[in-house]
Amino acid sequence: MIDHRPFSGLPSASLGWLRARHHFPLDGSVSPVHKPIGPLYVWNDDEFAPRRGFPLHYHEDVEIITYVRRGAVTHQDTLGNTYELRTGDIQVMSAGSGIRHAEVNRGDTPLRLFQIWIAPNQFGVGPTYAMRRFPGHECANRLAVLASGAKEDIAWGAVPLHADARLLVGRLDEGASLTYECTAGQCIYLVPAAGRVCVNAVTASEGDGVAITQETRLELTALQASELVVIELARAQ
Repeated sequence: MIDHRPFSGLPSASLGWLRARHHFPLDGSVSPVHKPIGPLYVWNDDEFAPRRGFPLHYHEDVEIITYVRRGAVTHQDTLGNTYELRTGDIQVMSAGSGIRHAEVNRGDTPLRLFQIWIAPNQFGVGPTYAMRRFPGHECANRLAVLASGAKEDIAWGAVPLHADARLLVGRLDEGASLTYECTAGQCIYLVPAAGRVCVNAVTASEGDGVAITQETRLELTALQASELVVIELARAQ
């Protein structure tokens, strides 16, 4: 089953300096249209105004993935990390037993990013932080694993996740296609960060969500040059 969630139909929110679209509800409500997919329960498409952001705030027992689509965000946390993440950077923060962090757009132009939250498969672990670049030739017309809860992926350089999930990214040239084999019980959530793709018979444009369950194979075809961000969940919940 492929559930297409157009960007224009996603719930929206505004704090003045922050404009957001929510792929899943943030208030804990059960939405029959935008319900979470297994342990994946937040995917926000956020735009920060220049010189604004979130001050230090607390997280516990959540895996947080941030992908910077445009601009730069300054991350600061109580582990002593201070980094500027620029367009194409991916941050993985395992909140574990507890961490405070701040996210601020210190630039003069708007910041666009995805923020993705996944429930962990173990609780109370020590908090960790890692950063990756959206890869170049390694993800040309294919999907590359950047973060994973699987030991074999970590052995090949993926950032560890304390979750039954993987983060995959890829860039497709216009007209390029790839086949993705799904294992039994697997769920996938796919969002084009740029471009337009056909997922089997469903067309998804930039910012749209595509929830995929009970499929054995996906045929991905780029109708335009496209950039894909994908969360693969090990099993249906």
